[in-house]
Amino acid sequence: MTDKELTPDTPAEDRKIGVYICHCGGNISDYVDVEAVRDALVDEPGVVVSTTELFACSDGTQHDMIDAIKEKGLDGLVVASCSPKLHQVTFRNVAKRAGMNPYAYTQANVREQASWAHQHDREGATEKVIGLVRSAVAKTRLSDELEPLRFDTVQRSLVIGGGIAGLRAAIGLADIGLEAVVVEKAPEVGGWIGRLGATFPSDASGKEQIASMMAQIKDRRDITVYTNAELTSKAGTFGNYTVGITLHREGGDKELSLDVGSIIVATGFDSYNPDEGEYGYGMDGVVTLPEFKEMIDAAPAVGRLSYQGRPVRSVAYIYCVGSRQEAGGNEYCSKYCCTAAIHSSLLVGKVDPSIRQYHLYRDIRAYGKFELEYGASRGAGSTYVKFADDAPPTVEKLPKGGLGVTVTDLLTTSHEVTIPVDLVVLVTGMVPRENKSLIDLLKLPLGTDGFFNEIHPKLRPVETVVDGVMIAGCCQAPRTAAESVQAGLAAVAQSAALLKKGYAELEPLVALVDPEKCVGSGECLSVCPYESITMIEWDGRKVASVDPSTCKGCGGCVPLCGVDAIDLLGYTDAQMRAAIEELISVEGPIVEAVKEPVS
Repeated sequence: MTDKELTPDTPAEDRKIGVYICHCGGNISDYVDVEAVRDALVDEPGVVVSTTELFACSDGTQHDMIDAIKEKGLDGLVVASCSPKLHQVTFRNVAKRAGMNPYAYTQANVREQASWAHQHDREGATEKVIGLVRSAVAKTRLSDELEPLRFDTVQRSLVIGGGIAGLRAAIGLADIGLEAVVVEKAPEVGGWIGRLGATFPSDASGKEQIASMMAQIKDRRDITVYTNAELTSKAGTFGNYTVGITLHREGGDKELSLDVGSIIVATGFDSYNPDEGEYGYGMDGVVTLPEFKEMIDAAPAVGRLSYQGRPVRSVAYIYCVGSRQEAGGNEYCSKYCCTAAIHSSLLVGKVDPSIRQYHLYRDIRAYGKFELEYGASRGAGSTYVKFADDAPPTVEKLPKGGLGVTVTDLLTTSHEVTIPVDLVVLVTGMVPRENKSLIDLLKLPLGTDGFFNEIHPKLRPVETVVDGVMIAGCCQAPRTAAESVQAGLAAVAQSAALLKKGYAELEPLVALVDPEKCVGSGECLSVCPYESITMIEWDGRKVASVDPSTCKGCGGCVPLCGVDAIDLLGYTDAQMRAAIEELISVEGPIVEAVKEPVS
Protein backbone atom coordinates (compact mmCIF):
# COMPACT_ATOMS: atom_id res chain seq x y z
CA MET A 1 0.00 0.00 0.00
CA THR A 2 1.00 3.63 -0.32
CA ASP A 3 2.07 5.38 2.86
CA LYS A 4 -0.96 7.69 2.84
CA GLU A 5 -4.60 6.78 3.21
CA LEU A 6 -6.69 7.61 0.15
CA THR A 7 -10.28 8.77 0.36
CA PRO A 8 -12.71 10.14 -2.21
CA ASP A 9 -11.98 13.59 -0.73
CA THR A 10 -8.25 13.44 -1.53
CA PRO A 11 -7.50 16.47 -3.77
CA ALA A 12 -6.75 15.62 -7.43
CA GLU A 13 -3.36 17.29 -7.26
CA ASP A 14 -2.36 15.02 -4.37
CA ARG A 15 -3.03 11.86 -6.37
CA LYS A 16 -0.22 10.24 -8.32
CA ILE A 17 -1.65 8.36 -11.28
CA GLY A 18 0.23 6.46 -13.99
CA VAL A 19 -1.33 6.30 -17.47
CA TYR A 20 -0.22 3.68 -19.99
CA ILE A 21 -1.56 3.74 -23.57
CA CYS A 22 -1.17 0.39 -25.34
CA HIS A 23 -0.41 0.00 -29.07
CA CYS A 24 -1.87 -3.52 -28.82
CA GLY A 25 0.53 -4.57 -31.56
CA GLY A 26 -1.21 -2.24 -34.02
CA ASN A 27 -4.80 -3.05 -33.05
CA ILE A 28 -4.97 0.38 -31.43
CA SER A 29 -2.03 2.34 -32.84
CA ASP A 30 -2.98 1.62 -36.48
CA TYR A 31 -6.17 3.64 -36.03
CA VAL A 32 -5.36 5.95 -33.11
CA ASP A 33 -2.58 8.51 -32.67
CA VAL A 34 -1.38 7.06 -29.36
CA GLU A 35 1.35 9.70 -29.02
CA ALA A 36 -1.29 12.44 -29.20
CA VAL A 37 -3.25 10.64 -26.47
CA ARG A 38 -0.11 10.42 -24.34
CA ASP A 39 0.60 14.15 -24.78
CA ALA A 40 -3.02 15.08 -23.97
CA LEU A 41 -2.77 13.31 -20.61
CA VAL A 42 0.59 14.72 -19.53
CA ASP A 43 -0.90 17.81 -17.89
CA GLU A 44 -4.02 16.13 -16.55
CA PRO A 45 -4.40 16.81 -12.79
CA GLY A 46 -2.93 13.99 -10.73
CA VAL A 47 -1.16 12.32 -13.67
CA VAL A 48 2.59 11.90 -13.09
CA VAL A 49 3.29 9.21 -15.70
CA SER A 50 1.88 9.22 -19.25
CA THR A 51 3.48 6.85 -21.71
CA THR A 52 2.81 4.46 -24.58
CA GLU A 53 3.67 0.76 -24.76
CA LEU A 54 3.72 -1.72 -27.64
CA PHE A 55 2.11 -4.41 -25.44
CA ALA A 56 1.04 -3.22 -22.00
CA CYS A 57 0.27 -6.78 -20.93
CA SER A 58 3.79 -8.09 -21.68
CA ASP A 59 5.97 -9.23 -18.79
CA GLY A 60 8.51 -6.49 -19.49
CA THR A 61 5.94 -3.71 -19.38
CA GLN A 62 4.38 -5.13 -16.24
CA HIS A 63 7.78 -4.96 -14.52
CA ASP A 64 8.20 -1.36 -15.76
CA MET A 65 4.82 -0.47 -14.25
CA ILE A 66 5.79 -2.04 -10.93
CA ASP A 67 9.06 -0.10 -10.89
CA ALA A 68 7.25 3.18 -11.66
CA ILE A 69 4.65 2.58 -8.95
CA LYS A 70 7.38 2.00 -6.38
CA GLU A 71 9.76 4.76 -7.51
CA LYS A 72 7.18 7.51 -8.03
CA GLY A 73 4.79 6.45 -5.27
CA LEU A 74 1.85 6.02 -7.64
CA ASP A 75 -1.51 5.55 -5.94
CA GLY A 76 -3.56 5.13 -9.11
CA LEU A 77 -3.14 3.27 -12.40
CA VAL A 78 -4.94 3.63 -15.74
CA VAL A 79 -4.24 1.36 -18.71
CA ALA A 80 -5.81 2.23 -22.07
CA SER A 81 -5.94 -1.03 -23.95
CA CYS A 82 -8.38 -3.84 -24.73
CA SER A 83 -11.48 -5.09 -22.95
CA PRO A 84 -11.28 -5.43 -19.15
CA LYS A 85 -12.53 -9.00 -19.66
CA LEU A 86 -9.08 -9.87 -20.96
CA HIS A 87 -6.63 -8.11 -18.68
CA GLN A 88 -8.33 -6.41 -15.74
CA VAL A 89 -7.07 -9.17 -13.43
CA THR A 90 -3.61 -8.88 -15.01
CA PHE A 91 -3.21 -5.19 -14.18
CA ARG A 92 -4.84 -5.47 -10.77
CA ASN A 93 -2.17 -8.02 -9.96
CA VAL A 94 0.47 -5.59 -11.24
CA ALA A 95 -0.81 -2.99 -8.79
CA LYS A 96 -0.93 -5.53 -5.98
CA ARG A 97 2.61 -6.76 -6.64
CA ALA A 98 3.84 -3.17 -6.50
CA GLY A 99 2.15 -2.53 -3.15
CA MET A 100 -0.63 -0.38 -4.59
CA ASN A 101 -4.30 -0.98 -3.87
CA PRO A 102 -5.54 -3.07 -6.83
CA TYR A 103 -8.91 -1.28 -6.81
CA ALA A 104 -7.18 2.02 -7.60
CA TYR A 105 -6.72 0.60 -11.12
CA THR A 106 -9.00 1.45 -14.06
CA GLN A 107 -8.90 -0.07 -17.52
CA ALA A 108 -10.05 2.10 -20.43
CA ASN A 109 -11.34 -0.11 -23.24
CA VAL A 110 -10.07 1.88 -26.21
CA ARG A 111 -9.66 -1.05 -28.60
CA GLU A 112 -13.25 -2.32 -28.80
CA GLN A 113 -14.81 1.08 -28.07
CA ALA A 114 -12.64 3.27 -30.30
CA SER A 115 -9.93 1.85 -32.59
CA TRP A 116 -11.99 -1.07 -33.87
CA ALA A 117 -15.20 0.96 -33.95
CA HIS A 118 -13.72 3.89 -35.95
CA GLN A 119 -11.11 2.30 -38.21
CA HIS A 120 -11.72 4.82 -41.02
CA ASP A 121 -11.63 7.93 -38.83
CA ARG A 122 -8.22 8.24 -37.20
CA GLU A 123 -8.85 11.79 -35.97
CA GLY A 124 -12.22 10.92 -34.49
CA ALA A 125 -10.91 7.72 -32.91
CA THR A 126 -8.01 9.63 -31.34
CA GLU A 127 -10.39 12.25 -29.96
CA LYS A 128 -12.61 9.54 -28.50
CA VAL A 129 -9.67 7.72 -26.87
CA ILE A 130 -8.51 10.97 -25.23
CA GLY A 131 -12.00 11.31 -23.76
CA LEU A 132 -12.12 7.71 -22.57
CA VAL A 133 -8.72 7.92 -20.88
CA ARG A 134 -9.48 11.25 -19.24
CA SER A 135 -12.72 9.75 -18.02
CA ALA A 136 -10.83 6.78 -16.53
CA VAL A 137 -8.40 9.14 -14.83
CA ALA A 138 -11.27 11.15 -13.35
CA LYS A 139 -12.79 7.97 -11.93
CA THR A 140 -9.43 6.85 -10.54
CA ARG A 141 -8.85 10.18 -8.78
CA LEU A 142 -11.87 9.45 -6.59
CA SER A 143 -11.03 5.83 -5.84
CA ASP A 144 -10.50 4.78 -2.27
CA GLU A 145 -8.66 1.79 -0.84
CA LEU A 146 -10.92 -1.25 -0.94
CA GLU A 147 -10.02 -4.65 0.47
CA PRO A 148 -11.25 -8.05 -0.75
CA LEU A 149 -14.02 -9.66 1.30
CA ARG A 150 -12.73 -12.80 3.02
CA PHE A 151 -14.85 -15.83 3.93
CA ASP A 152 -14.03 -19.20 5.46
CA THR A 153 -14.64 -22.14 3.13
CA VAL A 154 -15.92 -25.70 3.58
CA GLN A 155 -13.66 -28.48 2.24
CA ARG A 156 -16.49 -30.18 0.37
CA SER A 157 -17.90 -29.80 -3.14
CA LEU A 158 -21.33 -30.69 -4.48
CA VAL A 159 -21.40 -32.22 -7.97
CA ILE A 160 -24.80 -32.05 -9.67
CA GLY A 161 -24.99 -34.74 -12.32
CA GLY A 162 -23.58 -38.27 -12.43
CA GLY A 163 -22.50 -38.43 -16.06
CA ILE A 164 -18.92 -38.79 -17.23
CA ALA A 165 -18.03 -35.15 -16.43
CA GLY A 166 -19.56 -35.26 -12.95
CA LEU A 167 -18.05 -38.61 -11.97
CA ARG A 168 -14.59 -37.63 -13.20
CA ALA A 169 -14.86 -34.36 -11.30
CA ALA A 170 -15.76 -36.24 -8.11
CA ILE A 171 -12.72 -38.49 -8.49
CA GLY A 172 -10.51 -35.46 -9.11
CA LEU A 173 -11.84 -33.69 -6.01
CA ALA A 174 -11.16 -36.71 -3.82
CA ASP A 175 -7.64 -37.08 -5.24
CA ILE A 176 -6.72 -33.55 -4.11
CA GLY A 177 -8.20 -33.98 -0.64
CA LEU A 178 -11.66 -32.45 -1.08
CA GLU A 179 -14.81 -34.31 -0.18
CA ALA A 180 -17.26 -34.77 -3.06
CA VAL A 181 -21.00 -35.37 -2.98
CA VAL A 182 -22.59 -36.42 -6.29
CA VAL A 183 -26.31 -35.85 -6.78
CA GLU A 184 -27.87 -37.68 -9.75
CA LYS A 185 -31.53 -37.26 -10.65
CA ALA A 186 -31.79 -40.59 -12.50
CA PRO A 187 -31.93 -44.01 -10.84
CA GLU A 188 -28.42 -44.80 -12.15
CA VAL A 189 -25.29 -42.81 -12.84
CA GLY A 190 -23.59 -42.70 -16.23
CA GLY A 191 -25.71 -40.34 -18.28
CA TRP A 192 -25.58 -40.76 -22.06
CA ILE A 193 -22.13 -42.35 -22.03
CA GLY A 194 -23.34 -45.08 -19.69
CA ARG A 195 -25.79 -46.26 -22.36
CA LEU A 196 -23.24 -46.62 -25.16
CA GLY A 197 -21.06 -49.42 -26.42
CA ALA A 198 -17.99 -48.51 -28.50
CA THR A 199 -17.26 -44.77 -28.64
CA PHE A 200 -14.89 -42.76 -30.79
CA PRO A 201 -12.00 -42.55 -31.34
CA SER A 202 -10.65 -45.57 -29.41
CA ASP A 203 -13.75 -47.81 -29.57
CA ALA A 204 -13.76 -47.89 -25.76
CA SER A 205 -17.12 -48.96 -24.37
CA GLY A 206 -19.05 -46.14 -22.71
CA LYS A 207 -20.63 -48.57 -20.27
CA GLU A 208 -17.20 -49.92 -19.30
CA GLN A 209 -15.82 -46.40 -18.81
CA ILE A 210 -18.60 -45.59 -16.35
CA ALA A 211 -18.14 -48.94 -14.59
CA SER A 212 -14.43 -48.21 -14.21
CA MET A 213 -15.17 -44.80 -12.70
CA MET A 214 -17.66 -46.27 -10.25
CA ALA A 215 -15.03 -48.81 -9.16
CA GLN A 216 -12.63 -45.93 -8.49
CA ILE A 217 -15.32 -44.07 -6.57
CA LYS A 218 -15.95 -47.07 -4.33
CA ASP A 219 -12.25 -47.08 -3.44
CA ARG A 220 -12.40 -43.45 -2.28
CA ARG A 221 -13.94 -42.72 1.09
CA ASP A 222 -14.34 -39.01 0.31
CA ILE A 223 -16.98 -39.53 -2.40
CA THR A 224 -20.68 -40.02 -1.72
CA VAL A 225 -23.11 -40.69 -4.58
CA TYR A 226 -26.86 -40.16 -4.29
CA THR A 227 -29.14 -41.36 -7.11
CA ASN A 228 -32.83 -40.51 -7.46
CA ALA A 229 -31.88 -37.23 -5.82
CA GLU A 230 -31.98 -33.54 -6.63
CA LEU A 231 -30.90 -30.20 -5.22
CA THR A 232 -33.89 -28.39 -3.75
CA SER A 233 -32.46 -25.47 -1.76
CA LYS A 234 -29.36 -23.33 -1.34
CA ALA A 235 -28.55 -20.81 1.35
CA GLY A 236 -25.49 -19.37 3.03
CA THR A 237 -22.54 -17.51 1.59
CA PHE A 238 -19.81 -18.08 -0.96
CA GLY A 239 -17.48 -20.87 0.14
CA ASN A 240 -19.94 -21.96 2.83
CA TYR A 241 -23.26 -22.85 1.22
CA THR A 242 -25.92 -24.91 2.95
CA VAL A 243 -27.72 -27.02 0.36
CA GLY A 244 -30.84 -29.11 0.69
CA ILE A 245 -31.01 -32.42 -1.20
CA THR A 246 -34.20 -34.41 -1.65
CA LEU A 247 -33.73 -38.18 -1.88
CA HIS A 248 -36.64 -39.86 -3.67
CA ARG A 249 -37.12 -43.23 -2.02
CA GLU A 250 -39.84 -45.89 -2.19
CA GLY A 251 -40.95 -45.23 1.37
CA GLY A 252 -41.18 -41.48 0.71
CA ASP A 253 -38.88 -38.54 0.13
CA LYS A 254 -36.06 -37.86 2.56
CA GLU A 255 -34.43 -34.48 3.11
CA LEU A 256 -30.67 -34.06 3.54
CA SER A 257 -28.79 -30.88 4.47
CA LEU A 258 -25.10 -30.39 3.68
CA ASP A 259 -22.52 -27.62 3.93
CA VAL A 260 -20.45 -27.27 0.75
CA GLY A 261 -17.81 -24.84 -0.41
CA SER A 262 -18.38 -25.08 -4.16
CA ILE A 263 -20.94 -26.46 -6.59
CA ILE A 264 -20.08 -28.10 -9.92
CA VAL A 265 -23.03 -28.32 -12.30
CA ALA A 266 -22.66 -31.18 -14.80
CA THR A 267 -26.26 -31.93 -15.70
CA GLY A 268 -25.59 -33.03 -19.28
CA PHE A 269 -27.78 -32.55 -22.34
CA ASP A 270 -30.76 -33.87 -24.25
CA SER A 271 -30.71 -35.13 -27.82
CA TYR A 272 -32.66 -33.18 -30.42
CA ASN A 273 -36.06 -34.74 -31.01
CA PRO A 274 -37.22 -34.11 -34.61
CA ASP A 275 -40.74 -32.94 -35.30
CA GLU A 276 -43.17 -35.35 -36.90
CA GLY A 277 -42.42 -35.39 -40.61
CA GLU A 278 -39.05 -33.62 -40.28
CA TYR A 279 -36.84 -35.44 -42.81
CA GLY A 280 -39.42 -38.22 -42.75
CA TYR A 281 -39.29 -38.67 -38.98
CA GLY A 282 -42.20 -40.86 -37.92
CA MET A 283 -41.98 -43.04 -41.02
CA ASP A 284 -41.07 -46.69 -40.64
CA GLY A 285 -37.30 -46.86 -41.13
CA VAL A 286 -36.40 -43.30 -40.08
CA VAL A 287 -34.45 -43.19 -36.79
CA THR A 288 -32.29 -40.72 -34.88
CA LEU A 289 -28.57 -41.21 -34.34
CA PRO A 290 -28.95 -42.27 -30.65
CA GLU A 291 -31.53 -44.87 -31.69
CA PHE A 292 -29.23 -46.11 -34.45
CA LYS A 293 -26.33 -46.38 -32.02
CA GLU A 294 -28.42 -48.67 -29.82
CA MET A 295 -29.07 -50.87 -32.87
CA ILE A 296 -25.34 -51.08 -33.61
CA ASP A 297 -24.47 -51.91 -30.00
CA ALA A 298 -27.00 -54.77 -30.11
CA ALA A 299 -25.88 -56.03 -33.54
CA PRO A 300 -22.87 -58.14 -32.49
CA ALA A 301 -25.13 -60.15 -30.19
CA VAL A 302 -27.34 -61.25 -33.11
CA GLY A 303 -24.58 -61.26 -35.72
CA ARG A 304 -26.16 -58.75 -38.09
CA LEU A 305 -27.56 -55.24 -38.29
CA SER A 306 -31.34 -55.39 -38.29
CA TYR A 307 -34.31 -53.06 -37.88
CA GLN A 308 -37.55 -54.46 -36.48
CA GLY A 309 -36.40 -57.95 -37.41
CA ARG A 310 -35.49 -57.02 -40.99
CA PRO A 311 -31.87 -57.03 -42.18
CA VAL A 312 -30.45 -53.63 -43.10
CA ARG A 313 -28.60 -53.60 -46.44
CA SER A 314 -28.31 -49.82 -46.99
CA VAL A 315 -28.24 -46.72 -44.79
CA ALA A 316 -28.47 -42.98 -45.50
CA TYR A 317 -27.26 -40.50 -42.88
CA ILE A 318 -28.70 -36.97 -43.01
CA TYR A 319 -26.45 -34.56 -41.11
CA CYS A 320 -27.26 -31.39 -39.14
CA VAL A 321 -30.80 -32.36 -38.18
CA GLY A 322 -31.79 -29.79 -35.55
CA SER A 323 -28.42 -28.03 -35.80
CA ARG A 324 -27.33 -25.08 -37.97
CA GLN A 325 -30.98 -24.50 -38.85
CA GLU A 326 -32.14 -20.89 -38.64
CA ALA A 327 -35.82 -21.77 -38.93
CA GLY A 328 -37.36 -24.37 -36.65
CA GLY A 329 -34.08 -25.68 -35.25
CA ASN A 330 -30.95 -24.49 -33.50
CA GLU A 331 -28.49 -22.13 -35.17
CA TYR A 332 -25.43 -23.50 -33.40
CA CYS A 333 -23.27 -26.40 -34.59
CA SER A 334 -23.54 -29.37 -32.23
CA LYS A 335 -19.88 -30.15 -32.87
CA TYR A 336 -19.70 -33.84 -31.96
CA CYS A 337 -22.35 -35.39 -34.22
CA CYS A 338 -20.38 -35.49 -37.49
CA THR A 339 -17.72 -37.62 -35.87
CA ALA A 340 -20.34 -39.69 -34.02
CA ALA A 341 -22.11 -40.51 -37.30
CA ILE A 342 -18.82 -41.27 -39.08
CA HIS A 343 -17.73 -43.55 -36.24
CA SER A 344 -21.10 -45.31 -36.33
CA SER A 345 -20.60 -46.00 -40.05
CA LEU A 346 -17.23 -47.59 -39.26
CA LEU A 347 -18.88 -49.79 -36.64
CA VAL A 348 -21.52 -50.80 -39.21
CA GLY A 349 -18.72 -51.80 -41.57
CA LYS A 350 -17.31 -54.09 -38.91
CA VAL A 351 -20.70 -55.79 -38.48
CA ASP A 352 -21.24 -56.21 -42.24
CA PRO A 353 -18.87 -54.62 -44.78
CA SER A 354 -21.39 -55.17 -47.59
CA ILE A 355 -23.88 -52.64 -46.17
CA ARG A 356 -24.04 -49.60 -48.48
CA GLN A 357 -23.73 -46.29 -46.59
CA TYR A 358 -24.48 -42.77 -47.85
CA HIS A 359 -23.60 -39.61 -45.90
CA LEU A 360 -25.65 -36.55 -46.90
CA TYR A 361 -24.10 -33.41 -45.45
CA ARG A 362 -23.71 -29.64 -45.74
CA ASP A 363 -20.26 -29.56 -44.11
CA ILE A 364 -18.21 -32.22 -42.36
CA ARG A 365 -16.67 -31.04 -39.12
CA ALA A 366 -14.54 -33.95 -37.99
CA TYR A 367 -12.04 -31.60 -36.36
CA GLY A 368 -8.59 -32.40 -35.01
CA LYS A 369 -7.60 -36.06 -34.91
CA PHE A 370 -11.15 -37.06 -35.85
CA GLU A 371 -10.21 -36.30 -39.46
CA LEU A 372 -8.67 -39.78 -39.40
CA GLU A 373 -12.12 -41.26 -38.75
CA TYR A 374 -13.45 -39.39 -41.79
CA GLY A 375 -10.66 -40.72 -43.97
CA ALA A 376 -11.17 -44.25 -42.69
CA SER A 377 -14.89 -44.07 -43.42
CA ARG A 378 -14.32 -42.97 -47.00
CA GLY A 379 -11.65 -45.64 -47.42
CA ALA A 380 -14.10 -48.28 -46.18
CA GLY A 381 -16.52 -47.43 -49.00
CA SER A 382 -18.94 -44.87 -47.55
CA THR A 383 -20.28 -42.42 -50.14
CA TYR A 384 -20.41 -38.73 -49.19
CA VAL A 385 -22.95 -36.47 -50.87
CA LYS A 386 -22.86 -32.70 -50.29
CA PHE A 387 -26.09 -30.70 -50.52
CA ALA A 388 -26.75 -26.95 -50.48
CA ASP A 389 -27.90 -25.20 -47.30
CA ASP A 390 -31.15 -24.16 -48.97
CA ALA A 391 -31.82 -27.54 -50.63
CA PRO A 392 -31.94 -30.22 -47.90
CA PRO A 393 -32.77 -33.84 -48.76
CA THR A 394 -36.33 -35.15 -48.75
CA VAL A 395 -37.41 -38.60 -47.58
CA GLU A 396 -40.37 -40.58 -48.91
CA LYS A 397 -41.61 -44.14 -49.10
CA LEU A 398 -40.91 -45.97 -52.35
CA PRO A 399 -43.73 -47.82 -54.14
CA LYS A 400 -41.88 -51.13 -53.95
CA GLY A 401 -40.97 -50.72 -50.30
CA GLY A 402 -38.10 -49.09 -48.50
CA LEU A 403 -37.26 -45.41 -48.43
CA GLY A 404 -36.04 -42.99 -51.07
CA VAL A 405 -33.82 -40.04 -50.17
CA THR A 406 -33.81 -37.35 -52.85
CA VAL A 407 -30.89 -34.92 -52.89
CA THR A 408 -28.96 -32.66 -55.27
CA ASP A 409 -25.28 -33.63 -55.11
CA LEU A 410 -23.01 -30.58 -55.34
CA LEU A 411 -19.83 -32.68 -55.68
CA THR A 412 -20.66 -34.09 -59.12
CA THR A 413 -22.90 -32.49 -61.75
CA SER A 414 -25.45 -31.03 -59.30
CA HIS A 415 -28.05 -33.45 -60.60
CA GLU A 416 -30.94 -34.53 -58.40
CA VAL A 417 -30.72 -38.19 -57.43
CA THR A 418 -32.91 -40.50 -55.40
CA ILE A 419 -31.08 -43.02 -53.25
CA PRO A 420 -33.09 -46.14 -52.23
CA VAL A 421 -32.21 -47.30 -48.71
CA ASP A 422 -33.53 -49.55 -45.97
CA LEU A 423 -32.82 -47.10 -43.16
CA VAL A 424 -32.50 -43.32 -42.79
CA VAL A 425 -30.48 -42.05 -39.82
CA LEU A 426 -31.12 -38.46 -38.76
CA VAL A 427 -27.85 -37.17 -37.28
CA THR A 428 -29.29 -35.20 -34.39
CA GLY A 429 -27.23 -32.97 -32.14
CA MET A 430 -27.34 -31.83 -28.53
CA VAL A 431 -29.90 -29.45 -27.07
CA PRO A 432 -29.98 -27.87 -23.59
CA ARG A 433 -31.60 -29.99 -20.92
CA GLU A 434 -34.65 -28.53 -19.21
CA ASN A 435 -33.51 -27.43 -15.75
CA LYS A 436 -35.75 -24.52 -14.82
CA SER A 437 -35.87 -25.31 -11.11
CA LEU A 438 -32.07 -25.60 -10.93
CA ILE A 439 -31.60 -22.41 -12.94
CA ASP A 440 -33.92 -20.50 -10.62
CA LEU A 441 -32.30 -21.97 -7.52
CA LEU A 442 -28.67 -21.30 -8.46
CA LYS A 443 -29.33 -18.18 -10.59
CA LEU A 444 -27.42 -19.82 -13.44
CA PRO A 445 -26.88 -17.64 -16.51
CA LEU A 446 -27.94 -18.91 -19.93
CA GLY A 447 -26.36 -18.15 -23.29
CA THR A 448 -28.34 -17.36 -26.42
CA ASP A 449 -28.19 -21.07 -27.31
CA GLY A 450 -29.86 -22.06 -24.04
CA PHE A 451 -26.79 -23.74 -22.53
CA PHE A 452 -25.24 -22.50 -19.27
CA ASN A 453 -22.91 -19.57 -19.78
CA GLU A 454 -19.37 -19.16 -18.45
CA ILE A 455 -17.77 -15.81 -17.56
CA HIS A 456 -15.17 -15.96 -20.34
CA PRO A 457 -14.55 -18.85 -22.77
CA LYS A 458 -10.75 -18.53 -22.55
CA LEU A 459 -9.86 -16.84 -19.29
CA ARG A 460 -12.58 -18.23 -17.00
CA PRO A 461 -14.05 -21.14 -18.95
CA VAL A 462 -15.89 -23.01 -16.17
CA GLU A 463 -16.80 -20.20 -13.77
CA THR A 464 -20.23 -18.56 -13.69
CA VAL A 465 -21.18 -15.14 -12.38
CA VAL A 466 -22.35 -16.92 -9.23
CA ASP A 467 -19.25 -17.23 -7.06
CA GLY A 468 -18.36 -20.81 -6.21
CA VAL A 469 -20.69 -22.30 -8.85
CA MET A 470 -18.91 -23.93 -11.81
CA ILE A 471 -20.24 -25.60 -14.95
CA ALA A 472 -18.75 -28.59 -16.74
CA GLY A 473 -19.57 -30.96 -19.56
CA CYS A 474 -22.40 -30.72 -22.05
CA CYS A 475 -24.65 -28.56 -19.88
CA GLN A 476 -22.32 -25.77 -21.00
CA ALA A 477 -22.08 -26.54 -24.72
CA PRO A 478 -22.06 -29.49 -27.14
CA ARG A 479 -18.80 -31.37 -26.75
CA THR A 480 -17.25 -34.82 -26.82
CA ALA A 481 -16.75 -37.10 -23.82
CA ALA A 482 -13.05 -36.22 -23.64
CA GLU A 483 -13.82 -32.51 -23.70
CA SER A 484 -16.45 -32.99 -20.99
CA VAL A 485 -13.90 -34.73 -18.78
CA GLN A 486 -11.42 -31.90 -19.34
CA ALA A 487 -14.06 -29.36 -18.32
CA GLY A 488 -14.85 -31.41 -15.21
CA LEU A 489 -11.19 -31.41 -14.20
CA ALA A 490 -10.98 -27.66 -14.86
CA ALA A 491 -13.86 -27.21 -12.41
CA VAL A 492 -11.94 -29.37 -9.92
CA ALA A 493 -8.88 -27.12 -10.27
CA GLN A 494 -11.03 -24.04 -9.76
CA SER A 495 -12.67 -25.58 -6.69
CA ALA A 496 -9.24 -26.37 -5.28
CA ALA A 497 -8.13 -22.78 -5.82
CA LEU A 498 -11.18 -21.61 -3.87
CA LEU A 499 -11.30 -24.15 -1.08
CA LYS A 500 -7.86 -25.55 -0.29
CA LYS A 501 -6.66 -22.36 1.40
CA GLY A 502 -9.49 -22.56 3.90
CA TYR A 503 -10.77 -19.13 2.93
CA ALA A 504 -11.91 -17.35 -0.21
CA GLU A 505 -11.82 -13.74 -1.32
CA LEU A 506 -14.51 -11.82 -3.14
CA GLU A 507 -14.25 -8.47 -4.86
CA PRO A 508 -15.40 -5.61 -2.63
CA LEU A 509 -17.27 -3.96 -5.52
CA VAL A 510 -20.65 -4.35 -3.85
CA ALA A 511 -23.61 -2.14 -3.05
CA LEU A 512 -23.59 -0.26 0.25
CA VAL A 513 -26.57 1.32 2.00
CA ASP A 514 -26.22 4.54 3.97
CA PRO A 515 -28.63 3.93 6.88
CA GLU A 516 -28.75 7.65 7.62
CA LYS A 517 -30.35 8.31 4.24
CA CYS A 518 -32.44 5.13 3.90
CA VAL A 519 -36.18 5.69 4.45
CA GLY A 520 -37.00 1.96 4.55
CA SER A 521 -39.29 1.87 1.52
CA GLY A 522 -38.08 -1.63 0.62
CA GLU A 523 -38.31 -0.97 -3.11
CA CYS A 524 -34.70 -2.07 -3.62
CA LEU A 525 -35.55 -5.60 -2.43
CA SER A 526 -37.76 -6.22 -5.46
CA VAL A 527 -35.03 -5.61 -8.05
CA CYS A 528 -32.16 -7.61 -6.56
CA PRO A 529 -31.84 -10.84 -8.63
CA TYR A 530 -29.58 -12.38 -5.96
CA GLU A 531 -31.82 -11.63 -2.96
CA SER A 532 -28.90 -9.87 -1.29
CA ILE A 533 -30.93 -7.04 0.25
CA THR A 534 -32.95 -7.41 3.45
CA MET A 535 -34.60 -5.06 5.92
CA ILE A 536 -32.98 -4.71 9.34
CA GLU A 537 -33.57 -2.72 12.51
CA TRP A 538 -31.27 0.30 12.79
CA ASP A 539 -31.57 3.05 15.35
CA GLY A 540 -35.20 2.18 16.03
CA ARG A 541 -36.35 2.02 12.40
CA LYS A 542 -36.33 -0.32 9.39
CA VAL A 543 -33.59 0.21 6.83
CA ALA A 544 -32.21 -1.81 3.92
CA SER A 545 -29.00 -3.79 4.30
CA VAL A 546 -26.86 -5.51 1.63
CA ASP A 547 -25.20 -8.86 2.27
CA PRO A 548 -21.74 -8.38 0.66
CA SER A 549 -21.18 -12.13 0.38
CA THR A 550 -24.05 -12.57 -2.10
CA CYS A 551 -24.13 -9.13 -3.75
CA LYS A 552 -22.74 -9.25 -7.30
CA GLY A 553 -22.29 -5.50 -7.72
CA CYS A 554 -24.73 -5.33 -10.63
CA GLY A 555 -25.93 -1.90 -9.49
CA GLY A 556 -29.58 -2.60 -10.26
CA CYS A 557 -30.67 -1.28 -6.88
CA VAL A 558 -28.79 2.04 -7.11
CA PRO A 559 -31.00 3.99 -9.55
CA LEU A 560 -34.20 2.70 -7.92
CA CYS A 561 -33.44 4.37 -4.61
CA GLY A 562 -35.23 7.72 -4.62
CA VAL A 563 -33.15 9.17 -1.79
CA ASP A 564 -29.71 8.09 -3.12
CA ALA A 565 -29.07 5.93 -0.07
CA ILE A 566 -27.32 3.17 -2.07
CA ASP A 567 -23.89 3.47 -3.62
CA LEU A 568 -21.75 0.95 -5.49
CA LEU A 569 -18.20 0.67 -4.17
CA GLY A 570 -15.68 1.17 -6.95
CA TYR A 571 -18.35 2.81 -9.09
CA THR A 572 -19.73 5.44 -6.74
CA ASP A 573 -22.02 8.23 -7.91
CA ALA A 574 -19.16 10.68 -7.45
CA GLN A 575 -16.79 8.56 -9.54
CA MET A 576 -19.25 8.00 -12.36
CA ARG A 577 -20.34 11.66 -12.46
CA ALA A 578 -16.70 12.75 -12.66
CA ALA A 579 -16.03 10.21 -15.43
CA ILE A 580 -19.05 11.34 -17.46
CA GLU A 581 -18.32 15.03 -17.04
CA GLU A 582 -14.72 14.52 -18.15
CA LEU A 583 -15.83 12.56 -21.19
CA ILE A 584 -18.37 15.10 -22.41
CA SER A 585 -15.92 17.97 -21.90
CA VAL A 586 -13.87 16.74 -24.86
CA GLU A 587 -14.47 18.73 -28.04
CA GLY A 588 -14.89 17.05 -31.42
CA PRO A 589 -17.46 15.74 -33.94
CA ILE A 590 -18.02 12.36 -32.27
CA VAL A 591 -18.61 13.79 -28.81
CA GLU A 592 -20.79 16.59 -30.20
CA ALA A 593 -22.94 13.99 -31.96
CA VAL A 594 -23.38 12.13 -28.65
CA LYS A 595 -24.38 15.36 -26.89
CA GLU A 596 -27.18 16.17 -29.39
CA PRO A 597 -30.62 15.20 -28.09
CA VAL A 598 -32.44 12.48 -29.99
CA SER A 599 -35.51 13.87 -31.74
